[in-house]
Amino acid sequence: MKTTAICALLVLPKSLAFTFAPSFIIKKSIVQRSKTCIRMGLFDGLKDAFSAPPIESSGISSERETPIDRWMGWNAMGKTPDAGPSEKPANFVDAMENANYAMIELEKPMGIVFEENDVKQGGIFVLSMNEGGNAEQLGTIKPGYQLVAVDNNEVHGLSFDAALGTIIDSTGEKTKLSFFKGDAEQFYGPTGASKEWLTEFLGANAEPKN
Repeated sequence: MKTTAICALLVLPKSLAFTFAPSFIIKKSIVQRSKTCIRMGLFDGLKDAFSAPPIESSGISSERETPIDRWMGWNAMGKTPDAGPSEKPANFVDAMENANYAMIELEKPMGIVFEENDVKQGGIFVLSMNEGGNAEQLGTIKPGYQLVAVDNNEVHGLSFDAALGTIIDSTGEKTKLSFFKGDAEQFYGPTGASKEWLTEFLGANAEPKN
């Protein structure tokens, strides 16, 4: 019987010979050097006893799940992260960070030119602003910002006509617009805010109803 330990030579102590029953004949074990570190041998099981157990991915509750968790491939079910990028993009804008939203109140005409996102995402974004218009003079929003809500109405994901119609139908002296400062992929993609978080955020910043 050839016996080797992992990356080491096996040496049987002399006292081991006295632990066997007399009916057995003790033969010298043939020890061979191996060019590889791991070979099947008498003490292969020892590596399991002295090695640390594999670290299991811990579950992330849906309430605590963040865009970074989703971007990295972690999820609320505790599945093993999928292979993916190890660093976030340089232009990453966290859709679940309050500071990445802008809220303004404008009189009509606002001086904003809106454009529709890709049909699979829906929603509209700021394409440009009219020179000298109310929006440009305010200086808060920039081209590329995603329109999220009009007054207390969520319009993210709506068609161009439906989202713009909400602005047209507003009757107040000023209309409140809520924008996300990132692009459509960052808002509607896998790193985007959950519906629950977004509804809670917009609700906390909603205008009180009379």
